[in-house]
Amino acid sequence: MGKWADGTGTLATDSVREVPLEVAASYRARRRGLLGRDGIAGALLIVRTNSVHTFGMRFAIDVAYLDGSFTVRSVVTMRPGRLGMVRPRGRHVLEAEAGAMAGWGLRPGVRVRVDMEGEGKGRGDLTAGPNPAG
Repeated sequence: MGKWADGTGTLATDSVREVPLEVAASYRARRRGLLGRDGIAGALLIVRTNSVHTFGMRFAIDVAYLDGSFTVRSVVTMRPGRLGMVRPRGRHVLEAEAGAMAGWGLRPGVRVRVDMEGEGKGRGDLTAGPNPAG
């Protein structure tokens, strides 16, 4: 399996095309997440995690827990100042502004695709993880 890198791209499902996406793969980017922001246009993918918190957040967020094959395990809305439950089968987390994921049709069982931008960023269908050829 290839290595994740911080970057940008798009998120897609069978019913939604090209939601802007930021990827937080480094320790620093994963730790920061959406802290200090007033919102996000699209979503943030935090790789290699199965829980999040909203301490210090300025807005409520939707959180989708993804398994290793990028299938949504659960979706919850978290207000600021909350600690999310650990999802043992979770491997990655998607975060977006509260209400966005319902509009995208993200619910348990939906499989997402991540398309990365730029040279060497693992472009292509990443439904099963990063593209090792990237």
